[in-house]
Amino acid sequence: KPTLQNERDNLMHYFVNVFPEAVRLTDERLYHAWNMMGFDPELLQWPEQFPLLQFGSWIGGDRDGHPFVTPTFTGSTLALHRQEALKLIRRSLVELAARLSFSAQINPTHSAFEAAIQERAEILGAEGEEALERNRLEPWRQYINLMIVRLDNTIKNDQQAERAIMYGKPTELSDDLKYLRQHLIEINAHRAARQYLFPVERIVQCFGFHLTKLDIRQNSAYHEKVMAQILQKAGYTDFDYGSWSEEERLAFLHDELKSNRPFVIWDTSCGPEADSLLGYYRELKSYAKRYGTEGIGSIIVSMTRSLSDLLLVYLFLREVDLLDSAIPVVPLLETIDDLEAGGNILENFLNHPVTFDRRQKNNTSVQEVMLGYSDSNKDGGIFTSRWSIYKAEQNLTEIGERCGVKLCFFHGRGGSISRGGGKIHRFLDSMPPGSMSGQVKMTVQGETIANQFANRLNATYNLEVFLAGTARQAMLKRTTMHHPNLPQIMDRLIGFAQAKYRTLLDHPGFIEFYNQATPIDVLEQSKIGSRPARRTGKRSLEDLRSIPWVFSWSQARFNLTGWFSVGTALKQLKTTYPEDFTILKELVDQWSFLKYRLIQVETNLLNADQKIMHTFADLVTDKSVRDDLMKIILEDYQEGLTQIGDLMHHPITQRRQTRLENIKLRGSALDALHEIQIKSISQWRALKDTDPEAADRLLPKLLLLVNALSGGLKVTG
Repeated sequence: KPTLQNERDNLMHYFVNVFPEAVRLTDERLYHAWNMMGFDPELLQWPEQFPLLQFGSWIGGDRDGHPFVTPTFTGSTLALHRQEALKLIRRSLVELAARLSFSAQINPTHSAFEAAIQERAEILGAEGEEALERNRLEPWRQYINLMIVRLDNTIKNDQQAERAIMYGKPTELSDDLKYLRQHLIEINAHRAARQYLFPVERIVQCFGFHLTKLDIRQNSAYHEKVMAQILQKAGYTDFDYGSWSEEERLAFLHDELKSNRPFVIWDTSCGPEADSLLGYYRELKSYAKRYGTEGIGSIIVSMTRSLSDLLLVYLFLREVDLLDSAIPVVPLLETIDDLEAGGNILENFLNHPVTFDRRQKNNTSVQEVMLGYSDSNKDGGIFTSRWSIYKAEQNLTEIGERCGVKLCFFHGRGGSISRGGGKIHRFLDSMPPGSMSGQVKMTVQGETIANQFANRLNATYNLEVFLAGTARQAMLKRTTMHHPNLPQIMDRLIGFAQAKYRTLLDHPGFIEFYNQATPIDVLEQSKIGSRPARRTGKRSLEDLRSIPWVFSWSQARFNLTGWFSVGTALKQLKTTYPEDFTILKELVDQWSFLKYRLIQVETNLLNADQKIMHTFADLVTDKSVRDDLMKIILEDYQEGLTQIGDLMHHPITQRRQTRLENIKLRGSALDALHEIQIKSISQWRALKDTDPEAADRLLPKLLLLVNALSGGLKVTG
């Protein structure tokens, strides 16, 4: 099983070896496309005119049900990011110096530039003089040599050294590079500045001294435990914060946030959860004190269900003297109910005095909001999830405008369609018009990282699509729906879908069916990722993470997380409100949201396999449960293919030829693997109770089969 260290090492490869080159190539493609279209070249020439592209990670920062992410690991991750960023910049400067071989004997130099070189050399002392000696008649190389000396002092990280011989912030290095650019332009070396200096400036702009921003995430329920432990240690008699009502919590938080004093003395032990949380907050404090907060992303509260869930983070920040910092506090709206309540939560949060004061102090008018695709899908099914997110984006955008704040939506997409995956440009096109402030953030997870970015040309293509889609969406103005009744039609459709979805999950035999008809018990033994499959270890659907939830259904070829309830809902709409169905049919090619959702649902239906479904269902020992649930599932499966085919105007054999051929090519090999898998699962389950050692010997074969099938199906969770 991979460790956190393994995962971090793997990700560092992309940040160090792939993304810097992919950014350079993407910039070049944009530059050439801009000029080819005949746009004003003065408007897109230098780094400050290009789109700002930044990278983030939460390996080492995501603690939501991940017990192995310790404060020490967070601190070492922040340090590693900074170290690799500085090394990346140094390599770029060395390469730049090698290319700028202009001689002062041939090219005129400005006296101010020469004076600047001498001034910098004097500040750097003996190292500065040595840097000058290497290239006596090449002032541009001398200037870069001095920058390298100053950067080396920064890498040494000597806190006792004078600030003047180090770079305190990346903006200081950016200013030096811009000054060099100006003097290259003065000697008419525009092309050299554009070709050689520009990529270095962009590296500093996009990666800074931090390489990638480390996001911090924890669950709101965990925060409640932490607060209870802190209150108990601080001497409160009523310290059971988790049992307080929302009104009691808000009254307490409003009163506490008027004060700057902490609850406990620094390094006081309060309890396991509190010590862990305050431990990594102190790591953030230590990093911010030395280097600023640019390397720290957002503090994300998963399962945000109320205003108090967000305000409570302010108390934790106050506890380590970070309340006035620029570190954003971000809600993660995950379930259907939370997405619906998100507008009220956000408005009260934005209008809270502490939030308002932090915006003013840090001169920011942007609020990040994370939207969860995985848990909302598990909660209500794919169509309910996507429509709830769509409406939430519309509602939250309007609230942001009322509060004078731009929203940056953080889309928590997974690799599979069930968890928000799919083609980036289609995803961006299907967002509500006007919901893009010009800023957007999204996750790339699991095998999708390698699929999209392991090859530099693929990486360039995907970055280009991401930037182009963002620009296109940001240009779209807020428009009315294609039809005035469309919101009501969709609400009706989603009402039908949600009711159908709950008939499956609320069936008394569903858990038994799920545990036996899918290889979920095998996946929980898998070596994929360092995170446990369940948040707290409870054997409940609520505690199960979304990745194994989706993965298990795809392995059994049901794929129902990507289609169940849609067919029945469409049939009910057609039967009960035929005019509504006709409107959807007329608008399917005009409304990107509907078109792409139907394509994605149909893709999951096509990837499902009735024969394999039945074979897995035969593993269910209770015949009545098996027959009842298979009837519910297969009826909806057939309706999905039928109703989507009706809406899309043309038969599936005409529209999806490539997909059908792809499935046909892989069919026989997958069938053979499934046959071995199902036999092995039956043997393994029989042996677990009677001969555990034999079961353990069989497990590696099962895990290998999971690996082979996920490769053949091109999907995990």
